[in-house]
Amino acid sequence: MKLLHITAAAIASTIALAPILIAPAQAADPLGTWLAGDKKGKIRIVNCGGAICGNLAWLAEPNDPATNQPKLDDKNADPSKRSRPLVGIPIVLSMKPSGGDKWDGQVYNSRDGQTYSGSFTMTGPNTAELKGCVAVVMCKSETWTRSN
Repeated sequence: MKLLHITAAAIASTIALAPILIAPAQAADPLGTWLAGDKKGKIRIVNCGGAICGNLAWLAEPNDPATNQPKLDDKNADPSKRSRPLVGIPIVLSMKPSGGDKWDGQVYNSRDGQTYSGSFTMTGPNTAELKGCVAVVMCKSETWTRSN
């Protein structure tokens, strides 16, 4: 009789846990601070109305060596933004979920001052791929790692 109660309890526990065991995998969390592929900048990704957005939060070399002043967004296509400091500028622009561990939207490249269509894809719990494309066939990507 005791064995019957233990077996029944084990079956009941398994049934109670079944939804947890068979639940679909959750998307990896993109929120947080990420070290860019060149390891020269960190981008803080936040939720912005159901999308993800990211600003440049840190630069390995934040000041221009020639002037010792903060580096500026001097290549921006919009002349009114060329005098703003690089630290704080938006990089990941309102990327919306596009299934699983991927978000699609736009990405700003401060190296050339252009905005591209892009995507942010979680490739592991602490790695992601940021991709920017001029056209579907002309894309560049880099691997980001989660930073503390």
